[in-house]
Amino acid sequence: MHKTVFHISKMDCPSEENLIRLKLNGIKDISRLDFDIENRKLTVYHKNNLELIDKSIAELNLDSKIISTEVFSDEIHSEESNQRKVLWSVLIINFAFFLIEIISGLISNSMGLVADSLDMLADAFVYGISLYAVGGTMSRKKSIARLAGYFQLTLAAIGFIEVLRRFIGAEAFPDFKTMIIVSFFALIANSICLYLLQKSKSQEAHMRASMIFTSNDVIINLGVIIAGILVLLLNSGIPDLIVGSVVFVIVINGAVRILKLSN
Repeated sequence: MHKTVFHISKMDCPSEENLIRLKLNGIKDISRLDFDIENRKLTVYHKNNLELIDKSIAELNLDSKIISTEVFSDEIHSEESNQRKVLWSVLIINFAFFLIEIISGLISNSMGLVADSLDMLADAFVYGISLYAVGGTMSRKKSIARLAGYFQLTLAAIGFIEVLRRFIGAEAFPDFKTMIIVSFFALIANSICLYLLQKSKSQEAHMRASMIFTSNDVIINLGVIIAGILVLLLNSGIPDLIVGSVVFVIVINGAVRILKLSN
């Protein structure tokens, strides 16, 4: 791995940063870009192709020049190791709660819990493919984020079909106690996951995608808890179906954000 620092005189706002990101996006040997707009510096972590990187930036006419270039590995490897540890932790937590919620949701006949369990499964999938992305090029990381977005959209479509089936059919009354208790523990688990991801302070696409999904999960858990309370107060299963629908809307919104992030 190489670390090359550029001084770019005309890079003084985020618009130039975006311009440079777009220009360098197709160069597969680039692992990471660190922008210091205040000091007009860009640090590129790459494997090879320095001449191509230099030429591509120069074509933007932002008055760029190379300040330094050196072989560099320790910080990158340390960050990659930290990312793997975080992703493994949140993957295990999410998959465990997928199993807990899908079983509890089916037993208690709660669409809210079933929907949340599928979202947990989607997150576990995201974390798994994010582990594959660690240490890869920017293009691979964006491809991973894109795949995660499409996976979420697919799960949301399946979920909406099930919600519609339950609205039309005569379903048994959901167990509000199971909804509230299981969702409360899932809320704690997702809060821990979100803390671990935010603590990593990574700005890479695959890690940011993971944070978006986990932020959604915290909102979803609160929604299922509220639905359980409404099921009790209104003596109706409709709040459970409504929150199930809302969960899938949130999943779709998260997927759209991920797809935008991966562009």
